Parts: sequence; structure tokens; C-alpha cells
Amino acid sequence: MSKLYLVPTPVGNLEDMTFRAIRILKEVDLILAEDTRTSGKLLKHFEIDTRCISHHKFNEHKTSERFALEIKAGTTMALITDAGTPAISDPGYLLAKSCIENDVEIDCLPGATAFVPALVNSGLANDKFCFEGFLPQKKGRQKRLQELAEEERTIIFYESPYRVVKTLTQFKEFIGEDRRISISREISKMYEETVRGTVTEMIAHFENHPPKGEFVMVLEGKIPEKKKKKL
Repeated sequence: MSKLYLVPTPVGNLEDMTFRAIRILKEVDLILAEDTRTSGKLLKHFEIDTRCISHHKFNEHKTSERFALEIKAGTTMALITDAGTPAISDPGYLLAKSCIENDVEIDCLPGATAFVPALVNSGLANDKFCFEGFLPQKKGRQKRLQELAEEERTIIFYESPYRVVKTLTQFKEFIGEDRRISISREISKMYEETVRGTVTEMIAHFENHPPKGEFVMVLEGKIPEKKKKKL
């Protein structure tokens, strides 16, 4: 029976690829990739010669329905992104939605995603958390930050190196300078690093150490007044 496989790929270290993911990518009829050039290196490394075509944020609105119908007609496909699990701040949601609407089976493999190791490594509460992903770059950004200032769960953000200091400065302005934060970069890669401290301390750190790589920011949630008094 044909189906769609959502296949996680390593966020850095190729050894994080699972045996099952390699087998599935070899067995499917077609691989949909966020960037065929990036994925081509991964597929070559694991000697996967399955045909691969593009499926990314610029064309997924037009192609998701067609791919869902092709799967329903008998073509088994796998979706991969440049790194991590499809649909987590990457293409995948629209294709999965189209498959469900067309009664096409979906099988999402467990595997790499950047925010889980960053959260566990943060030392902040992880019994309850919310994944925010990338903040709006312009419209609605300040409003969202104001809303998140009241969030009591640990909050996880993705950020590019070009906006790390700006985002931290806005955390200080809208959320609080003394909130604890853990910032991980280049997870599972050669220059993997995690730094921890208050928002103010992290601003000073990155003003002296220019950000490089891909970042996951794990921010402490608001501590309720009752709990503050106990502490």
C-alpha cells in the first residue's frame, strides 16, 4: 500500500541518521526534498539512488495536492528537509494535510530535531514547554513578545546568527532582563556550544563573541508571584 513517509535527517552529525530512515529512502519510489543539492550530499553518503525532486516552501502550496493524489494512485514517497524533522519550522505541514484530506496514509519516523537536545541540555524546566520556532521578523513581532512575557512554560525559539543579539535585546525589553536563558548553536556539529545565563548576560556574551551557526534559544517561563515569594 502506497503512503507518505516523513523522514528526519541529521541536524549535523551524519551518524544521527537511523537505519530505518536509510532503508525507507532506498525503498520508496520518490524522495521529495527541500533542497535537492543539500539532500544530494546526504543521499550520496548513504548510497541512496532513489529519484529526488524539490518540495519547498516556495512551491508546496501548488504541489502538495498533486503529490497526495499521486501517492493515492500508488506512488510511495518520502519527504525530507535540509535538516531535522519535516514540518518543524520546515516544509511538510501542507503535504501531510493534503494526504489526510485524501485518505492517504502517513508514517512519520522518529529522529533528529534540534530543539529537543537544546531543551534537555538547558537545565530549565522541561515538564511543560512550548515551541515557538522563529518569531515574526517584522509584522506582529512586538505583539507576540508581549504575549510571551506572560507564558509560564519554558519557551523554545529558533534564530539565525544575524538576529541573535536583536532578539535578546527585545527579550530584555519585553520579557525581562533577569530571565534565565540557554542558547545552543551548531547542535551535533564540530563547533557545538551551549551558553547559559540571564538575558542581560547573554547580550554581553554575544556582543563580545559574534554569533555563528544556527541557534536554539531556550527561555525560562514567567515565574508566578506566589512561587516567587516562596523562592
